[in-house]
Amino acid sequence: GEAFSAHRARAYLDDGHAVICAAGTGSPFFTTDTAASLRAVELQVDLLLKATMVDGIYTADPKKDPGATRYEQLSFDSAIEQQLGVMDLTAMVMCRDNNMPLRVFDMFAAGALRSIVQGEPVGTLVEV
Repeated sequence: GEAFSAHRARAYLDDGHAVICAAGTGSPFFTTDTAASLRAVELQVDLLLKATMVDGIYTADPKKDPGATRYEQLSFDSAIEQQLGVMDLTAMVMCRDNNMPLRVFDMFAAGALRSIVQGEPVGTLVEV
């Protein structure tokens, strides 16, 4: 890999390449969620992908509450108001305020990333 440069990353995207941003910003007080939101907004991508250990966002923790149901779609305001713990508040507000859609999905589900790229409704979509 190489050190992040928004200009260089945007040039790669404009040339049709995929750009994967991993880790944080190297700045204290920035979570990896906030770093991901920042990079997504900075690069003006179409969608921020959050790969997790569950297959989306639920009404409650599905490991603790067998009655929890998965949202197919959700607004940022609703996720924030319900304190669903999708991402930290700074990251959620940054996405909301910059109209950056977010898709939360299970990183261990076979074919999930391919399905998302092909436009299939995998996991939970969070929008303004």
